[in-house]
Amino acid sequence: MASTSPAPDAGRFGELEARLGHSFKEGGQLQRALTHSSALARSKGGRGSYERLEFLGDRVLGLVVADLLLRRFPDESEGELAKRFAYLVSGEILAKVARQIELGPLIAFSRGEADSGGSDNPAILADVMEAVIAALYRDGGLEAARRFIEPRWKPLVEADHEPPREPKTALQEWAQGRGLALPKYVEVAREGPAHDPRFTIEVRLEEGKAGRSARGEGRSKRQAEQEAAEALLRDLGIGKEEKK
Repeated sequence: MASTSPAPDAGRFGELEARLGHSFKEGGQLQRALTHSSALARSKGGRGSYERLEFLGDRVLGLVVADLLLRRFPDESEGELAKRFAYLVSGEILAKVARQIELGPLIAFSRGEADSGGSDNPAILADVMEAVIAALYRDGGLEAARRFIEPRWKPLVEADHEPPREPKTALQEWAQGRGLALPKYVEVAREGPAHDPRFTIEVRLEEGKAGRSARGEGRSKRQAEQEAAEALLRDLGIGKEEKK
């Protein structure tokens, strides 16, 4: 097995449980949610890491957020709700919440992955946040997951008085408004098994001779494209208010 970063001690796990609002009956669920595949023996592949749990956590988060939106905006159309939903379950928001509850230092990595900044990688933080939500669900049911999700996502729901535009749409409109060619999205990498790939997409924008570009990662091409567009919007200095 490759050298790994130190596992968090029981005290730090207890602090995390307090932040999550749940005391785990089966500690292995939380341990698995905080284990990167690089920390495991190669023969195990991703088994025992957070990868399978993040698949479930994505669905649990989606259910709770969708219910929040239906209750908060009873008169909005499905299309408007979908715009809000896409933003609220995005990697950007997941990573933000992961940082709020200090997940990064608790993730077990190989030494190499830890040294390369894995604990502050937004894509990894987003995935681990989903895995932790799944661990809450499997250990304590939907209410345990809801008790954690609602207090952190409800302020975001309340803050958005208008449905936000998707990053790809905002970037396209920004380019068109300046007479530029439409952004181009190019797949530059694909990793992982066929049943659970991870894509890296680069968005390229012609602006003068040099142009601009940014990259995003995701479990689907669409998600990676949205993350790339969001990254380029940040590079361009376009804030959320300006995108609306």
